[in-house]
Amino acid sequence: MIFNIEKGSIRKQFPFSQVKSCAYSEGRRFRISFYGRPDYELEAASMEDKNKITHLLSKVIERNACRELGELCSGQPETCDVIHEGLLDVKLEMPSSIQWVKHFVQLRERELRLRCIDQPQTEKASPVAKTISLSSGDAVVSKEDGSGAFSLQTKEAKYLFQIPFTVQNNKLEDISKLQNEWIVLLDRYCSLPEEGSVRKEDVLGAANEVLRDLNEEKVEEYPHLPLRSLAVSAAPPQSCSFVSGSVPLPVIMPDIKIPPPSFKSLNQTPRSTRTKAFYWNVVPQEKIQKSLWTSNNSGKKLLDVARLDDQFLIQDGMGFPVNEPLRTQHIMLNQKVAHNFNIFLKSFCIKPSQLKEKVYIIHEDSGGLSDEQITALRRYQPTAKDKEMYLSFKGPPSELHLVDQFMLEMCKIPNLCQILDILHSARELPVSMADLEPLINQKIQACKQLQDCPRFVAVLEYILAIGNYLNEKAGKEKARGFQLSSLAKLPLFRGKERNFTLLHALVEQIFLHEPDLATFPQELTEFKAVSGASIKGLSAEVEVLRKELESIAECRKQIKSKVAKVGTLESRFYKDLKDLIQKYEKDFSQLSRNCEDMKKAYRVILMKFGEADDQDSEELFGWISTFISEFGRVLAEIIS
Repeated sequence: MIFNIEKGSIRKQFPFSQVKSCAYSEGRRFRISFYGRPDYELEAASMEDKNKITHLLSKVIERNACRELGELCSGQPETCDVIHEGLLDVKLEMPSSIQWVKHFVQLRERELRLRCIDQPQTEKASPVAKTISLSSGDAVVSKEDGSGAFSLQTKEAKYLFQIPFTVQNNKLEDISKLQNEWIVLLDRYCSLPEEGSVRKEDVLGAANEVLRDLNEEKVEEYPHLPLRSLAVSAAPPQSCSFVSGSVPLPVIMPDIKIPPPSFKSLNQTPRSTRTKAFYWNVVPQEKIQKSLWTSNNSGKKLLDVARLDDQFLIQDGMGFPVNEPLRTQHIMLNQKVAHNFNIFLKSFCIKPSQLKEKVYIIHEDSGGLSDEQITALRRYQPTAKDKEMYLSFKGPPSELHLVDQFMLEMCKIPNLCQILDILHSARELPVSMADLEPLINQKIQACKQLQDCPRFVAVLEYILAIGNYLNEKAGKEKARGFQLSSLAKLPLFRGKERNFTLLHALVEQIFLHEPDLATFPQELTEFKAVSGASIKGLSAEVEVLRKELESIAECRKQIKSKVAKVGTLESRFYKDLKDLIQKYEKDFSQLSRNCEDMKKAYRVILMKFGEADDQDSEELFGWISTFISEFGRVLAEIIS
């Protein structure tokens, strides 16, 4: 089971059987696809955590695939039917270069499995195994023009493959034949119907016919690749990811002088009159007639539209010339990424030349980037191939499109990825600590109230007495105590009258003999609106924050040691960051102590009420909260 825990509460649960596929994005990001649910795009706390998570997910996906084929995995996914297999070079992206890494690849009926066999180079960088789902029907395989490679485009990412040179295939004819086999078979199995009953023999037969036609054609010689594209970084790679999106080759522009674009004066630019759209959940038309919305008077409500416009009007673009649209001006960046990045830049009120200064300011109120801007820049930060392309550009930046100007500036900032990660974590950490602190304190107070609640204990004794009386007359043994989960059964145990339950009997007995005990909820005020957060979940989140704080401090040391010459901007950044880390460590120390107090107090409660050591607090507190609510309801019924 996969749990999504937020602020100590389990928001969602996903059975392993619903996991469809997992795709790796750049850095610490990855995406999980589920059957019948939206995809989850997540970011791990570290590359090590990402590799552990994705490795476990690969095992889950392998097991699910074997079950779909009606075979048992038993830890040996190889028993599943393999259609085609062999060695392929897969294009991987490292921090400082692009590398072709050898993989053992297996094509199965609904998936493609990759297993890295160049382990010495990549064991610290990427998961050993990966499974690409082909069952969604949106995967497309194609030959890359002029590069001697072929690609597999899925909803999550684009994967580039090429046939490696080996002793067995040392001729272009052999490589072309092997490549055609992979392309044809992948194409056939990418286009299989989702639930169709297609025989493997039929698919392979059709594929063989196409292969015969292809192999009879003249083999096209592949152009020699430039040495630069085959360069391998001398430094050992620290992280890598499967290349996502299309991979553009460097474009050599003809030496033609392009006239500068004519820009309108800033004073002539009309002010935007569009506001942000509020995406609410609209009541269906068939539900309107019988609802309160039939006679709604929203049209008669007076609105301060000036105030609304002031807050929600879409901001105009920067106070500097806006480049020509994407379709008319050449852009070096990948077109899909450039399109999305260009949309973001329209509301990014910073000049390219100001970016470096903004990045080295930690706090937004001191002139730094906003949280949204940091998040966006992390999404669009340049890849290793982008850096190679932009840093080789020799012309004036003003000739470039605004998208390329920003990408060029980002490529020039040393350790940009780590700095943006630090800024992101430094903004989130205090917010997360502030969110957890009241939840932890609430659990501590709840435990203290349970530790000193004589009237509640007396009520439990009444329940024990009533239960033992009934069980003794039913021929069962007496009990010395009962678990608090039994409280939920009281309103379900009915008498001869359907509306009279054991809870009614309890209230009557208390009201008859010790009416002051009916006020026991006053001892347990923390349970009237108990939060869904569990002590185990809160403890896990505190541990995540501890790792995040350690990661910030470690990252600061690493990037500072890499910089040969520290300028004024960098020096101020490192000093401010050091002060901030010290403040966070002090705040976290108090939060950590509170967390330990919470766990200690809860262990005392478990011992007092005879509960199991692993009893979840969310369940236990929930039983008590529900009992208090139901007790009050029945008491009101009897009094009235």
